[in-house]
Amino acid sequence: MAAPKDPRPCSIADTLAVVGEKYSLLVLREVFLGNGRFDRLVRNIGAPRDILAARLRRLVDAGVLTKRMYSERPQRFEYRATAAGLELEPVLMTLKAWGDRHLRQQDDRPMVIEHSCGEEFVPVVTCAACGEEARHQDLTAHPRTPGWTVSGPE
Repeated sequence: MAAPKDPRPCSIADTLAVVGEKYSLLVLREVFLGNGRFDRLVRNIGAPRDILAARLRRLVDAGVLTKRMYSERPQRFEYRATAAGLELEPVLMTLKAWGDRHLRQQDDRPMVIEHSCGEEFVPVVTCAACGEEARHQDLTAHPRTPGWTVSGPE
């Protein structure tokens, strides 16, 4: 049997199609920090204005951000996370934690996030059913797309 021409159906790939372009996750970082105005986004991200505008359109069209006018003359907009966008915040916190552990020295971390309990926030992925921490050796994939197995197409 010939291998399918299409890659594995995957929610990770689908998500990356929305937020995987250069600067998209940095847009979300800034929005989560309260910096949703275009000029602040340009300054804090360092993206070219045209590229940033394209990323913002994509995130709005995908339902990750909303766009609200805050000035009519000149027209200026502010971007905020939707409920779906807010669900991506733990993903960014996990990426930040990985970068802090593997790419930075303990005293060289550019930002610390504090939880409402007053302690530094350290994200941990847990199972919603049992509350146990998710570890690689405890996870088993079960492909549900016809014609696909864990190792690839049948």
